Amino acid sequence: MSNLANVHKCGLNEVILFLLAIIFGTGCSICSKTMMGLHGTNGTVDETGIPTVELFQKPLFQTFGMFIGMMFGLIMHWFVLAFKISFPGYDFDQDADEGDVEIPTEKTSLTSKMKAESNVDNASKEIPLWMYFFLAIPAIFDLAATALCMMGLQYLDVSIYQMLRGSGIIFVALMKQHVLKDHLHQYHWVGVFWNVVSVVIVGGTAMLASGGDGEGSNNSNTSETFWGVCLLMSGAFIQAVQFVFEEHVMTMDIPAPPLLLIGMEGLWGTILSICVMYPLGYYLPGSDHGSYEDPFNTWAMFTHSKNIQVAFFIYFFAIFFYNLFAVLVTFKLSSVWHAILDNFRPITVWGTDLFIFYYINPFFGEVWTQWSYLQIFGMAVLLYGTAIYNAPNAGSLLLEGQWWAFGINLSSEYEQVKRELEQAEIDDKWEAKRQEFKVRTRSSFIESPRISIHTQALRGIGAQHN
Repeated sequence: MSNLANVHKCGLNEVILFLLAIIFGTGCSICSKTMMGLHGTNGTVDETGIPTVELFQKPLFQTFGMFIGMMFGLIMHWFVLAFKISFPGYDFDQDADEGDVEIPTEKTSLTSKMKAESNVDNASKEIPLWMYFFLAIPAIFDLAATALCMMGLQYLDVSIYQMLRGSGIIFVALMKQHVLKDHLHQYHWVGVFWNVVSVVIVGGTAMLASGGDGEGSNNSNTSETFWGVCLLMSGAFIQAVQFVFEEHVMTMDIPAPPLLLIGMEGLWGTILSICVMYPLGYYLPGSDHGSYEDPFNTWAMFTHSKNIQVAFFIYFFAIFFYNLFAVLVTFKLSSVWHAILDNFRPITVWGTDLFIFYYINPFFGEVWTQWSYLQIFGMAVLLYGTAIYNAPNAGSLLLEGQWWAFGINLSSEYEQVKRELEQAEIDDKWEAKRQEFKVRTRSSFIESPRISIHTQALRGIGAQHN
């Protein structure tokens, strides 16, 4: 039997969210890459009196900045609650219009009872205290995945990094089906397959563009390469667990709203960065003044370099809005769509780098090579796989034996999904009517028990004239 848990209506709102996530995700990656290439001074001078200039390669600081940016979600969460602003994941009761008064009559007893029952139902869905601590789990996943991927990157080429990181969509799909028990249809798996193929093409293109001989690579032997692959695959797996966990926590019986999820993940991530990540980075040996990353030198460079401050300020807002829209993609669609979103980023970053190189500043951009056509082909394959996964929504590709379907015919599955969607739409309409009746305070058969103050005043004037 088919399951509609993974069949989502991808309307205009969902498309806009996905595009915004791509835009801010691309901007976030560009800002991160730019900051890694900036130089700054830490306030010290050499023996000749010239300020010491260093390269600002601070990956832990960027992770720390990501969590600080995500904490802005808490402010938005409290703002939405305080002013009852309509936002995905928040459902506020519509109270009586201001200026209306309740006229106590025997007719109001039934409606009052219904409203009281509705308030009990809503009160039961209020966010409990344990939820705020429970949301530390995705922050732990995020921090662990980031650390593992950064350690693995030391032993691998960037092209291999892209391919292995993009394979995380397989872990997400498997966990979604076997952990969340959300059945993926056959066309979903075909779409996931083509997404993985596109990642391999993009990674292979990067390898060919670099000469295919590992030039500039940090891996010195087979054992280190194997160790790097293990670290990176572990990071991709934990990242997939994070995506699936975020989807689960937003769909539980007592769900966490998206803004609260982002904000608490940022808060716990900031605490873990200060108490765990930075102490480890400081005491582990490395090339940053004897440490893997020296936080004191980082702070000195940040306070003495205006260009680093500006870049971080842009990165701060880009990373927040990327995480916001990425979580909303998970909320409105699914965790697999979040993984698909991440697979788009290497291609959109490459396209943006081309634009920067030829039209803005060649120092920060990327040049067109003979292998760039293969990169475009990889983008086409990614769009192809995404269109297959998006079925049966508008703009999707249905595999019904066409030449571009490579002989795959899933017509019967599409028909079954279509029938179930139609039935689900009918059920949703009936449920909406039932909920409307449940909280209804006015009746079309009896006089409304709520009478406006202005109406009462007009009636009083009319009575005086009579």
